[in-house]
Amino acid sequence: WVWSAARDIAASDPAVHFTDETTAKDVRAIVDALNTLPARIPALRDYRIGTDVGLAEANAHFAVVADFDDVAGYVTYRDDPEHLRILAELIRPRLASRVAAQYEC
Repeated sequence: WVWSAARDIAASDPAVHFTDETTAKDVRAIVDALNTLPARIPALRDYRIGTDVGLAEANAHFAVVADFDDVAGYVTYRDDPEHLRILAELIRPRLASRVAAQYEC
């Protein structure tokens, strides 16, 4: 199955598992940094982030739901220098695994 990039995108939803060494302070720093992005990136129509509440053992530890009007908005977010810095400095060093989907809704 292949998604057609010609469609408009409505949302991007990454979910991550952190390493066992990741602390609550680390996660708080990630949340605080990500929460600065909506003010920087007008293409973010809606932005929700949070930690898993622990209802199922196999769930990811952390998720982001980012809504956009179109693919260009997603690309602006994806390539934003501050977003890339947060990924490189705060998230990837603590990342055990990641899954994501960009989809229409």
